[in-house]
Amino acid sequence: MILALFLLTVSIGVPLLFIFWQSIYPDGQWDWTAPIRTITGHHLSGVLLNSVWLGICVVMVTTLLALPLAWMMSKTRMGQHRWVDVILMIPFMTPPYIGSMGWILFMQKGGYLQQWIPSASKWSELFFSFWGMVLIMSLHLFPFLYLLLRDALIRIGGNLEEAGAVHGAPAGYRFRRIILPLLLSSYGMGIMLVFVKTIAEFGTPATFGRKIGYYVMTSEIHKYISSWPIDFGKATSLASILLSVCLVMWYMQSTMSRKFTYRLIGGKGQRSKRYSLRGWTGVLCGSYLALLLILSVGIPYFSIIAASTMKLRGAGLAWDNLTLEHYRDLLSWGSVSLKAIGNSLGLSLAASTVAVFIGTGLALTIGKSSSWMQRIIDLFSLLPNTVPGIVMVVGLILFWNSPWMPFTLYNTYGMVVLTYVVLFLPYTVQYVKSSFTQIDGSLFQAGQVFGGKPLYILRRILVPLIIPGMLAGWMMTFTIATRELVASLLILPPSMQTSATYIFAQFEQGQVSLGMAMAVVTVGMTVFMLLGIEILNSKRKWNAS
Repeated sequence: MILALFLLTVSIGVPLLFIFWQSIYPDGQWDWTAPIRTITGHHLSGVLLNSVWLGICVVMVTTLLALPLAWMMSKTRMGQHRWVDVILMIPFMTPPYIGSMGWILFMQKGGYLQQWIPSASKWSELFFSFWGMVLIMSLHLFPFLYLLLRDALIRIGGNLEEAGAVHGAPAGYRFRRIILPLLLSSYGMGIMLVFVKTIAEFGTPATFGRKIGYYVMTSEIHKYISSWPIDFGKATSLASILLSVCLVMWYMQSTMSRKFTYRLIGGKGQRSKRYSLRGWTGVLCGSYLALLLILSVGIPYFSIIAASTMKLRGAGLAWDNLTLEHYRDLLSWGSVSLKAIGNSLGLSLAASTVAVFIGTGLALTIGKSSSWMQRIIDLFSLLPNTVPGIVMVVGLILFWNSPWMPFTLYNTYGMVVLTYVVLFLPYTVQYVKSSFTQIDGSLFQAGQVFGGKPLYILRRILVPLIIPGMLAGWMMTFTIATRELVASLLILPPSMQTSATYIFAQFEQGQVSLGMAMAVVTVGMTVFMLLGIEILNSKRKWNAS
């Protein structure tokens, strides 16, 4: 436990302390009120409220999207179609600014929608608003909440519902009094991370938000860091305010989890009940899934693929304007783009593998968070998700590039892997912890009674039960690392590019088609890798049964 606390302190706590130091010690002078003065003196209180309101609205819309889908995939025979889970990961694998650009190309004046339906101009006016931004961000983040809710519903099983039905409880009453309380722990964890991801998001506010004039804290932080004159003091002051908001959310989620955590996996077997979809219920569920896939994958990726195959964007959708030349240039042997793809895959594989081992160890150390040290470790493991990624990266740079360090990690391959691990460690910790807290202690006691040694119990009881959480954490880390932009821009060595920085560079140079082609190739490779993992996981479950 002490080793875990030391590891988190060095990798997360100290870099954040450097940021805090910079916020209260600007220009070489102590100023404890600098964060408050920055908010009030630069008329940024409205921007803070914009961020919080955006986070609340995205949480609400994400819940409306994820909860019905989680129920369908866990409680009906639609759950047999495992390919749906991989397809639903595509929005989360897509860089936010790419998905936002796809929607802009589709809905803008003269966009793809108006080329098909000229009378759709009113829809475009309605779309380019605050609620259009909420929809884009919700369609990007809902798979994360969906996975948590689906796994929680699967662990609940059918025995509890059947017991309620036997005693005469109608479906609505069973959901309200049985299912909902058992979901609150996982739901609280999910909405906290969705809220934090929303208010820490930079890509969508930088593209869509700027277009509609809706500014948030991350865009202001980026302005102070990237625009001359650079002011790290103001940027870190804003980050400290944002951190305070996220810590309040963490406290509320921790309170909810402690109150509504139940032991659902014990020594007794349980049967998972799946309902058959017949008649109008089947049509309704199928239509909902189809609509969700169209909105989250179909429309943005139609725009992305169309842009990647156009000779001239101004010529519009026409057969004689289509070409695969951009893909040929992208995948030509020895090209900069092909090296960027290889760098992305190598860095993401290394970071996700390291993160899953460290994150699993931390999750098991945290356990049920009964002691104060476990709660501190839990807090530290969540910190990278409670501050904007750009600020966390700046803290890592300040720390690892300090003149008193015995070695310089900055500007090396190891610095990139370390940054990815630190940024995405919370996903593995939360997924594994969510699985571990549902395991009843009687299983381990039974193993000890029958003479099982600690390593044997770990290998035969604990690991098989937390493998789904480990795989979910690995998949989430890998998919996000392949599309990470802000961290890559700041810490990659000068001679190295990843797919995300390559896309960004092409957009900056006006080569939108090449950038979109890279997005298609990167996401396609990630989907095939996730399909392979899903097939292996399905075979493991089949052999276990």
